[in-house]
Amino acid sequence: MGQTGQRRANILKALTEHGSVQVNELVKQLNVSAVTIRSDLSALEAQGLASRSHGGATLARTPPTEHTVPQKDALNHEQKERIGALAARLVKPGENIIIDSGTTTISLARHLREAHNVTVMTNGLNIAWELADAPGVDLILTGGLLRKQSLSIQGLQAEACLQAYSFDKLFLGVDGFDLQFGVTTHHEAEASLNHKMVERARKVIVLADASKFGCVSLHRIVQLDRVHTVITDAGISAQYRDGLLDAGIELLIAE
Repeated sequence: MGQTGQRRANILKALTEHGSVQVNELVKQLNVSAVTIRSDLSALEAQGLASRSHGGATLARTPPTEHTVPQKDALNHEQKERIGALAARLVKPGENIIIDSGTTTISLARHLREAHNVTVMTNGLNIAWELADAPGVDLILTGGLLRKQSLSIQGLQAEACLQAYSFDKLFLGVDGFDLQFGVTTHHEAEASLNHKMVERARKVIVLADASKFGCVSLHRIVQLDRVHTVITDAGISAQYRDGLLDAGIELLIAE
């Protein structure tokens, strides 16, 4: 994570813990100028995470907690399995696809084990392991640095690897999905890599259980105009059903 991203993550942590922050206190704690802190607070406000006030800011929306992979896999497991099964039906023989790291996307990988003549690139170590012995799947792993918290490979080497390829579809896992701010994730390097994936795919399909809607993590991947399809479960609210359809995004419900 870069200095700006780390500093804003620290500010967000302070907001979450205390409910409010003061510019002069952050200047002392983070050893930067008041102008820099105000810029950081404005950026968090633009994400809907903070509300600016005289001399500081207050917490506007609590960002989702980042869990370990086993913890995330246990959350809404049945919904994720249904989402993965529906997503797998969108994969056709002869296609080249990217499967992003994550615990909703690994359910897709489990349902692709019997696929035929499909090429999969992934940055997810657990997804690669799931598909390693699938006879009909040619598997490509990105290079890069392994982030153990999410079992995802990331960094400049992973981003550079994508430049040589073109994909039919990207199946993208997210930590937050907001109608105004777009799709987000906890970690800056993951957001950067995901953005590169979006650029290399002709169709972007977001896999997200209903708990992800209305959540905003610190780092935006893309805005909604880059998303073609969303696959979720029946728990999605009417507000988000209508909002996605109004935005021209195909919505598939895994019943």
